[in-house]
Amino acid sequence: MKLRHIYETFIATGIEADPRGRKSVLKSLEKHKKAYKEMKAEEKEFFDTEGLSNPYADTRILYGSGDEEIGTALVGIDMDMAEVVLADRLSSRGAKIDLILSHHPQGKAFANFYEVMYMQADILNKFGVPINIAEGLLEGRIREVERRLSPVNHTRAVDVAGLLNMPFMCVHTPADNMVASYLQKLFDKKKPDSLDDIMKLLKDLPEYKEASKNNSGPKILLGSKERSAGKIFVDMTGGTEGAKDIFESLANSGIGTIVGMHLTEEHRKEAEKHHINVVIAGHISSDNLGMNLILDAAQRKGKFKIIPCSGFRRFSRS
Repeated sequence: MKLRHIYETFIATGIEADPRGRKSVLKSLEKHKKAYKEMKAEEKEFFDTEGLSNPYADTRILYGSGDEEIGTALVGIDMDMAEVVLADRLSSRGAKIDLILSHHPQGKAFANFYEVMYMQADILNKFGVPINIAEGLLEGRIREVERRLSPVNHTRAVDVAGLLNMPFMCVHTPADNMVASYLQKLFDKKKPDSLDDIMKLLKDLPEYKEASKNNSGPKILLGSKERSAGKIFVDMTGGTEGAKDIFESLANSGIGTIVGMHLTEEHRKEAEKHHINVVIAGHISSDNLGMNLILDAAQRKGKFKIIPCSGFRRFSRS
């Protein structure tokens, strides 16, 4: 299976699973194309044209032409310089690695991954938060994340991959879309009555079951097992955590429980202030679920071997 084919499958699958809905995603792409057409020539020189067809700035082929045939991929949650060297060592010992696939972004996909945070406004709007409030609260948080990323030496692992001539790709938001969509549909269908019911549903999934065995499974962060779940909001996509001030608006829109990957202490305090239950499904375990689902989609289109590493465990649903 060609690298470009895998990449395009990831993008298409991520769009189909996007919590905003396919129409909303395509609308944002059209706006992007219009903005590009109106740019001056000197501005177009620095424009990432990949964004004209791929709405996720944190998902890119980092090294490779796209024409490479992929027979075996080394897949992990965080693929840094050590994992790139590992891929080369495995290849030298006979296990030829054709692709390094990371979930978390590297290189240019990491440098501006804050751009995907804008999608959070539309997601919050679907759950009853007025769009003007969602956009207003997010703007400051997005700028904060942009400033935090600015000094990072983000090309290190990609540079190593280039020196070793090893194709390298990352898939972040499309995989996060998969887990958000999967869990939201699960809870909407099963309608768990209590936080304990949510915990049971999560631990029945192999990724969370495996994480529980390694002391990193789902936990109730705010609330208790007996508390009513109410309306559940699965908050698993959109780059990283949004504005901490959003919890008041979520409570006012009727959200009783948030199921998320992680939550900072500042965010936790705000959620507690507004009496919202919080279940932390787990960061790496949720990333595992998203990656497994999107890899299933890719392997339905073509076969390639997967070697898991760096916190990733392969559970196929195909």
